[in-house]
Amino acid sequence: MEGLPVTALLTTNLGEIPLLGRGKVRDLYAVDGALLLVATDRISAFDHVLATGIPGKGKILTQISLFWFDLLSSIVPNHIITANVTQYPSSLQAYSDQLEGRSMLVKQAAMFPVECVARGYLAGSGWKEYQSAGTVCGIPLPAGLLDGSRLPEPLFTPATKSGDGAHDENITFEVTADLLGESDAAELRRLTLAIYSKAAQHAEACGLILADTKFEFGRTAEGVILADEVLTPDSSRFWEAPSWKPGGAQPSFDKQFVRDYLEAIHWNKQAPAPSLPQEVVERTQAKYLEAFRRLTGRDLSL
Repeated sequence: MEGLPVTALLTTNLGEIPLLGRGKVRDLYAVDGALLLVATDRISAFDHVLATGIPGKGKILTQISLFWFDLLSSIVPNHIITANVTQYPSSLQAYSDQLEGRSMLVKQAAMFPVECVARGYLAGSGWKEYQSAGTVCGIPLPAGLLDGSRLPEPLFTPATKSGDGAHDENITFEVTADLLGESDAAELRRLTLAIYSKAAQHAEACGLILADTKFEFGRTAEGVILADEVLTPDSSRFWEAPSWKPGGAQPSFDKQFVRDYLEAIHWNKQAPAPSLPQEVVERTQAKYLEAFRRLTGRDLSL
């Protein structure tokens, strides 16, 4: 890749449109009884937003989410009203250059206060817990599994949502049931595993392994819906299927180059977060674009 095709959008500014908050990646606005989610090009690592963005990343994430929302609509409804900027309220039309391709007008929903995680493989915090206790979220697993091993069956391993930027905390199904009620906890487990199963099958057909992923659900007057983003490299571990080999970290389609760079410069993981060199930015952007192409079968113009 010869240089980057666009400038990174790190912060949106929609004038008088009420800003509800800025997350690590998304800016959230209130618009005529609905919500506007705008995915910026910010990138975080080790719970800090970095000084350098990845140009086009917000568009890539949004378009991947829209692909999955459509593919999964037979399993669970979602929060999308429209992602076509020309159909947005007139108050947003002046900001179409910031919104095109990277925003979604969505329904308001009462969000469940848990991250719904599905794991088909042992990795990340699950691997750490397994090493110390032989379990993941309190679920016993067979002895002898390795980092990257395929689990006997996909697991629902929820986590508490962190509101302050700290790490989410894995919890058991029983704790989830205490938080949400038995019926809602069981329904979220059912939906999480059903979505994971369909998504993993699609990924496999693309030569990818969906190792794990997390979903967010909410409730509207019509019932439970899938919300936020879905099955992007920011919320999921996608691995190359042909090169999968348990026994260590697997090459993935996410922030691997960023994390590797930050570890190499021995950053103390305290604010302020450092900026990234051009090569790391380009390689990370290319990886996100490759994930989009592999999963959707389409090219994306940034």
